[in-house]
Amino acid sequence: MSMSTRLTNYLKDKKVDYELVQHTHCLNSLSSAIAADVPAMQVAKAVILEDHEGRKLMAVLPAINKISLSILSDSLNRGLHLAKEQAVYPMFDDCEHGAIPPVAAAYNMDVVYDDLLLQSKDIYFEAGDHSHLVHVSHKDFSKLVSGAKHLRFSHEVFH
Repeated sequence: MSMSTRLTNYLKDKKVDYELVQHTHCLNSLSSAIAADVPAMQVAKAVILEDHEGRKLMAVLPAINKISLSILSDSLNRGLHLAKEQAVYPMFDDCEHGAIPPVAAAYNMDVVYDDLLLQSKDIYFEAGDHSHLVHVSHKDFSKLVSGAKHLRFSHEVFH
């Protein structure tokens, strides 16, 4: 596997230019950034959240950052918590477990993007497996997030 079928079709439909970057097998976005030798602040990761009514939301933030559930919950007026992994896997059935592309529209999901991502010249994100990142320009990433909710809801974690 390399790139999610839904992601491939969505990028093609939206006429988004991209490059597929191969790297050694990694289990998270931060490790993928290191393996692909790209700045972790330019790698977008997806976190799937759920509210008390079971409604899902994809939060997209830099790989080096940690989500602030309290800021996000307060800003969106929803009590949000991490979705259980077993509930997430079927939603991304064309991806390897844990390699979620942060392009919510390809999966018909609600989304919120962290404003920090819009400051990068280039953006990289999981392609749907643990060995490839998708590389897009700032312009094309902006096209992907056009119309989506965005705010500042994460902070950098030092490793």
